[in-house]
Amino acid sequence: MLFKNYKPILHLFFLAIATYIIHKGAFFVLKLNDQNFHYSIEILYLIFLVFATVLLIVVLRFKKDKFDSIGMFFMAGTFIQMFLSYLILRPILSDKIHNVAVEKTNFFVTFILFLLFETLLTVRLLNEKR
Repeated sequence: MLFKNYKPILHLFFLAIATYIIHKGAFFVLKLNDQNFHYSIEILYLIFLVFATVLLIVVLRFKKDKFDSIGMFFMAGTFIQMFLSYLILRPILSDKIHNVAVEKTNFFVTFILFLLFETLLTVRLLNEKR
């Protein structure tokens, strides 16, 4: 029963691992070096995976009691996540020494991927019959 309740989190982990492998493979094929990045791909995936996991746990906790408010919890969690992501992004935006276009793109691609994963998993929860 516990596994069934937290199945979306397991799906999130599988999606994160699959996209991490593809993302790392793209860096390998394109011969991009992430040594000078503020945040490596692994750190970004870990940060966004923690954000997404916490958000999904909150949504799943309130699914049983306050099913009608799941969308609002998701929106509030996404807003908080965007604010925290901006705080993480600030050093990249203020860097004048390195060419950070690839790092900015890397950050936003990772952010959008996890936002997409969270949205899809929350929509799946909302479509379930009570």
